Amino acid sequence: MNKRTFIKLSSALMTAPLLSPLAGWAQADKLRNWAGNLEYSTDRLDLGKNLKQVQTIVKKYPKLKVLGTRHCFNDIADTKDQFISVVGAEEVMDLDTKNKTVTVNAGLKYGQLAPYLHEQGFALPNLASLPHISVAGACATATHGSGEKNGNLATAVSAFEMVTADGEVLKLSREKDGEKFNAAVVHLGALGVVTKVTLDVQPTFMMGQYVYENVPLSQLKAHFDEIEASGYSVSLFTNWAADDITEVWVKFKTNSAKPLKALPDKEFFGGKLATKNLHPIPELSAENCTEQMGVPGPWYERMPHFKMGFTPSSGKELQSEYFVPRKNAVDAILAISRMGKQISPHLFTSEIRTIAADNLWLSPCYKQDSVAIHFTWKQDWPAVSKLLPVIERELAPFNPRPHWGKLFTVSPAVLEKRYEKLPEFRELAGQMDPKGKFRNAFLNLNVFKA
Repeated sequence: MNKRTFIKLSSALMTAPLLSPLAGWAQADKLRNWAGNLEYSTDRLDLGKNLKQVQTIVKKYPKLKVLGTRHCFNDIADTKDQFISVVGAEEVMDLDTKNKTVTVNAGLKYGQLAPYLHEQGFALPNLASLPHISVAGACATATHGSGEKNGNLATAVSAFEMVTADGEVLKLSREKDGEKFNAAVVHLGALGVVTKVTLDVQPTFMMGQYVYENVPLSQLKAHFDEIEASGYSVSLFTNWAADDITEVWVKFKTNSAKPLKALPDKEFFGGKLATKNLHPIPELSAENCTEQMGVPGPWYERMPHFKMGFTPSSGKELQSEYFVPRKNAVDAILAISRMGKQISPHLFTSEIRTIAADNLWLSPCYKQDSVAIHFTWKQDWPAVSKLLPVIERELAPFNPRPHWGKLFTVSPAVLEKRYEKLPEFRELAGQMDPKGKFRNAFLNLNVFKA
């Protein structure tokens, strides 16, 4: 018998402190993104609480963009016309235990979904660094975590429901729709309003994490594959100021729910085991970070770097990120390290992560195992805007693909070469949205060459 668990969320069920779905959106008089670096071009926002409302809103407006949890650092979601949001919609989770999937409303945050999956005995394959992001928004931009065998978050999508430009409902699945499904999962907001997402789940598990400090860059050069294979998920942090990796976060599965009696090796490729919890930005308190020191906990309390309900990272920052083929990882990292004196004065930290290849057309990991080099910048756009073209030039021999939701200056012509399915995606978008209802300046420039 196909046993299903159907849960409707309410405030009584939530145990973690959560931000109100629309809290802070009407700051004074202007709508801004999470980091505050982007002021949106309109504050006109309608909330689609259910499918019928979303259809009504889509039919009402000739131009429309979906606004999620506002964690993008560029104008990929911006519009001067009208916003719709499904964050704060009627929050329902439908767990199919036989087929090992969960169907959720698109605006649900991973930090809301994960505890309930764990309670039911299930888990997601991976999570991003912070759990504050919405399921649909993260998948639409191919947001990712780490782990050389783990795909980005969009690879967990097995089906989704979308309201298209004419207000009709389109349902696509990995099983039935093949390449059209692969084309549409990472859609950049260009195809419609996603209302429901079905994700693959697996049996729940416990995790722990250790942090090692000051691993020499020479060790990374000689042992990159071994370092990346040392855990289920591995993240390397540095500010490029010295010839070392400041912190290596190693996350591992464990069968134990009790603190481990034995410590791992106190030395890790020349680095030393941390003796206290650390923040990826060494100057900041680890209070907002997930528990370290090998203390076991549920997967969703260890996979992200930051706790739900607390400000992640530094808060006021800029971000950019570039994906290079796994085979070029060390050379790309060394290329950036040679720019250390230029970069480090403007940087909070840089994170290096591995992501497995996938078949999603606009994913930065399409058909290639990848390493992502991420930059968390101080909020000084004049300085960062000058650095990005230099970084992109240094990485150019490795054909880097930028993260769609972060800051980059890669030209549309170069994007077309690096995202080989972009012309076919453009054709699909033209069929699904012939009048360009969901297009904006970002899409016109980077996807549609308008």
